This record gives sequence, C-alpha cells and structure tokens, in this order.
Amino acid sequence: MLSRHRVSGSGENYFDNPSSGCPQTIHSQLKNSGFLYSRESHKWPNVGRYKVDVSSFESLALPELEVKEDTDLFIIDEVGKMELFSASFFPAVLRVLESNIPLLATVPVPKSGRDIPGVARLKNHPGATIYTLNTSNRDAMKEQIYSNLVDLLQNH
Repeated sequence: MLSRHRVSGSGENYFDNPSSGCPQTIHSQLKNSGFLYSRESHKWPNVGRYKVDVSSFESLALPELEVKEDTDLFIIDEVGKMELFSASFFPAVLRVLESNIPLLATVPVPKSGRDIPGVARLKNHPGATIYTLNTSNRDAMKEQIYSNLVDLLQNH
C-alpha cells in the first residue's frame, strides 16, 4: 500500500486517499492561503489571467523537494509554466531526479506541439515513463500507473 511510504511533493492529492496520513499538500496550502496566484497583483509574473507569487510558492514548495533519506516517493503536480517562474524550482526537481527516488510528476500537454523546455527535459530523462491521460483513458490507466509505482517502490 502506498500510504505506508513517506511521501514528499506538491500535489493536489495523494492517490485519491486524503486519509492516508500524507502531509497537507503544497498546492492546498498555497491555494488556501491565497499565495499561489491572484488576479490582482501587478508586480508578479503572469500565466494567462493569473499572477504568480513566486517567493511564496518557493517558501512552501522548495523545502518539500529536499532529498531526504526517509522519502520513498516524490509527487509533483505539476511542473508547468507557473512553477517554472521560480529559478530554484527546476534545479530542485533535477536534484530529485538525480537522487533516484521515484518521482511521479504531471506536466502540461504541449501547446502548438511544443513543450516548455524544462518539461521537455524531464520527459526526455532516461528513466522517464510518459503516460498521456485524457478523459477517455484516465480511469483505465490508473491501475497501470499504480502498478508501475508499486514496482518502483519495491525495487527502490
């Protein structure tokens, strides 16, 4: 069962099991505090109509991406344009990759056929397995992804 493992990451939820004892997620902390984005601030960089508070994001997300001996799995939702406004976020993700601790990350679907450079680098990492999910296949893929994660955790 995945809930036995210490999990670090910045995801919306952990395997649809909020009672698993996993820590509150970074996204939830940011969203609940109003730090992640706003339509109001003029000083923050923007993604679409939202402004991104990079320093607040970094203060919560970067500590969760520290590689620690007792971490079995990292979950990041997501590595996208908003997160990459942080100059420190992508290097932290690379350190996670280099640690050989399993990583489950979501990335955006390329717009106009082009990935964000950092996203392309993650997708092209030698150990990466890519699952493209959509509304018609996501339920069927859930078991395959879960099995892959269990295998990674057992072999880690």
